[in-house]
Amino acid sequence: MEERYDPLAIETKWQRHWEEIDLFKVAEDPDRPKYYLLEMFPYPSGNIHMGHVRNYTIGDVVARYKRMRGFNVLHPMGWDAFGMPAENAAIANDTHPARWTYANIDAMRAQLKRLGFSYDWDREIATCRPEYYRWEQWLFLKMHAEGMAYRKESFVNWCEPCQTVLANEQVEAGMCWRCGQAVRQKKLWQWFFRISDFAEDLLVHCDQLPGWPEKVLTMQKNWIGKSIGAEIDFPVAGRKEVIKVFTTRHDTVCGATFMCLAPEHPLVSALSAGTPQEEEVRAFVERIALQDRSDRGLEQYEKEGVFTGAFCINPVNGRRMPVYTANFALMGYGTGAVMSVPAHDQRDFDFARKYGLEIVVVIDRENDPLDADSMTEAFTADGVMVNSGEFDGLPNREAMEEIADQLEARGQGKKTVNFRLRDWGISRQRYWGAPIPMIHCEACGVVPVPEADLPILLPEDVDMLAGGKSPLPELEAFRRADCPLCGRDDARRETDTMDTFVESSWYFERYCSPRWDEGMFDPAAVAYWMPVDQYIGGVEHAVLHLLYSRYFTRVLERFGLTTFKEPFTRLLTQGMVCKETVACPEHGFLFPEDVRPQGDGHVCRHCGQAVTFGRVEKMSKSKRNVIDPNTLLEQYGADTTRLFCLFAAPPERDLEWSAQGVDGGYRFLNRVWRLARKWVPDAAAVAAFDGAESELSGPTRTLYKKVHRTISKVTRDIEDRYHFNTAISAVMELINVLTGFEPQTPSNRDLAVVRLALENTILLLAPIVPHFSEEIWHALGREESILQADWPEYSEAALSQDELTIVIQVNGKLRSRLAVAAGTSREEIEKLALGDERAQKFIDGKTVRKVIVVPEKLVNIVV
Repeated sequence: MEERYDPLAIETKWQRHWEEIDLFKVAEDPDRPKYYLLEMFPYPSGNIHMGHVRNYTIGDVVARYKRMRGFNVLHPMGWDAFGMPAENAAIANDTHPARWTYANIDAMRAQLKRLGFSYDWDREIATCRPEYYRWEQWLFLKMHAEGMAYRKESFVNWCEPCQTVLANEQVEAGMCWRCGQAVRQKKLWQWFFRISDFAEDLLVHCDQLPGWPEKVLTMQKNWIGKSIGAEIDFPVAGRKEVIKVFTTRHDTVCGATFMCLAPEHPLVSALSAGTPQEEEVRAFVERIALQDRSDRGLEQYEKEGVFTGAFCINPVNGRRMPVYTANFALMGYGTGAVMSVPAHDQRDFDFARKYGLEIVVVIDRENDPLDADSMTEAFTADGVMVNSGEFDGLPNREAMEEIADQLEARGQGKKTVNFRLRDWGISRQRYWGAPIPMIHCEACGVVPVPEADLPILLPEDVDMLAGGKSPLPELEAFRRADCPLCGRDDARRETDTMDTFVESSWYFERYCSPRWDEGMFDPAAVAYWMPVDQYIGGVEHAVLHLLYSRYFTRVLERFGLTTFKEPFTRLLTQGMVCKETVACPEHGFLFPEDVRPQGDGHVCRHCGQAVTFGRVEKMSKSKRNVIDPNTLLEQYGADTTRLFCLFAAPPERDLEWSAQGVDGGYRFLNRVWRLARKWVPDAAAVAAFDGAESELSGPTRTLYKKVHRTISKVTRDIEDRYHFNTAISAVMELINVLTGFEPQTPSNRDLAVVRLALENTILLLAPIVPHFSEEIWHALGREESILQADWPEYSEAALSQDELTIVIQVNGKLRSRLAVAAGTSREEIEKLALGDERAQKFIDGKTVRKVIVVPEKLVNIVV
């Protein structure tokens, strides 16, 4: 071993060796249990950030650990290369998305290899490659043939800066998930996937995913949003139209005094047309289209509406109800129409008071009747039915069933279930995406491209247009096509591209056979590897990527392409990497390298003014509180960087950046290096101790027992909880014991135990700091890679303790400690505790009322 620990030399050496021997290459092996470990693949932004480093380090530890436990481990990597992120970045950098993407892939691949991750790079995929998106075009055609993909005109979420439509799941508090700008409503023809057909199944299986975090399952359940209620028909007075309403409170139908339609509802313009209200309604609809239309956004706005000029008829009591369009009614829930019951809904109550609308009580308190005129708020509790005809006197919950039965019998409504989940709009008016394989013909309508013509290639040699607009509609060579049905040569190819989340909804299956050219994937390979055993990624994808992936897997199962419904058995959502912000009065937020110490404080490197340290926040370029992983790799190496990411916090918790923490990890590795260098010359000459504990005594026996306890602790922490921080801490404790081990004249038996300690220390560290471990492993005379070694086993017998420390409490307060031999009886422990000199100071002169003995832990003396 070299005198100094040189991470750059060691890491370069072993990364080259691993690549030369194809150490991470894997194939199906029916004789071995499989383990599929996958981290969410990145979009090629150009540089990895500390969030990537942490995410992929967590996954790499598990992959290496499982391989050492005998599993056949699939651990692939690829690139989520299509979509707005890459396109916007390319435009901002005045380059073509294709050139930008492929150059970034090369750069990021090199960065990931520099960190020593155990990826099978032969399985690398990029979703922007035709050999990949060809097969999602093929699946689109299958879905279209079965009615699972369809086109309709509808109001959609439109982001002006990004020049495209967003799915509901991509709108966060009324803002675009990617650029953060306000989203408005716009009416367009769009392609949709019928995800709503799977709503019930997606919901039910949320309770069959024990390996998923509860918070993610709760988010998915809430997004799917199942409600049990009734659909009621309200005929429009004097017209043929009928307003359909979904409600979970049909017990209040007799108290409905007005109707509210979402501004996007198709009846709004129809009912107001030709009335004095037409212009006011049109202006209102246009204004509301610019508001945040999410549930959260509605809370920010005052509830307001406009009378459409029409009335509808309450089907139960015949009341004539004015029809309004209101900003709190959403097309994304129910039917987009709300039967408003102001006496029993606070939102409706406020609206009625504002516009002078009638309030009718239909659920009353038994001994304290409500007066509609004097009510100051809606009555939302249960009670007795009033003003409801034949249902008067019934408890309102009991009346719900009878009202629903009567509506069904009269053909005026039905019991039904509603889901908040809406069909997935996949059309994007952007260039950098997979073309949708459809053709528009004036004679035949919209027709599918023949399978034989796939893939429909995205031209990569086009000039980009200003403002992010797609060049495809202007590109004659792409847009013009022959109709596959009638042969007309003036047909038009679909110029919308698919949402990038389509690509990421099945990439994990493609990894199983990435070069398969006879279908989406090799069924035999998918049958062996899938589902993914452990998936790792951010919780921000709970109702985007994770929900879409579950849906897509069901589509594949519906077509008989797979035999399972759930793609991910276990899910780990890692916390964020955070750092304090630093701001200068003149230059705003500063990068860490723009801050320098001066006296007792810190100043801006540009202007010398004192800086202000802000709160700890998620690392982001906008706040400039970022650390470049390349800086860490150059200064400390990959292993120290990995060690810090794992030791600073459990995976599911946020990790707070600490320069001292990184330096501490580097010092620890140097300490282990020096210790190994001290013992390797002698220990390498003997075999590791494999005898019985009874053959050992004194410090050698203590070291032996500590080795086995550490193996037990680290194994449990990784296997059961992924608590790598406590696993590393356990290894540090073992190093402390080994450092203090100094037999005066070491025998071969002592050296054999030292070798046992060294080998197992390195084996336990191997998934965490693989280059470092590999170097010491080979210094001990091992020839195979440490990744090919077996994970160490521990002796149950060695876990037993020779001596126990018993806490002594007096009236529940710690007063002393007692060392006793393992196996000491309760009676003897009680006697020793009562006779303890320090405990006696708190007992003296008082009556001992009770002595509580907790075996092997404590004695509480109650006086």
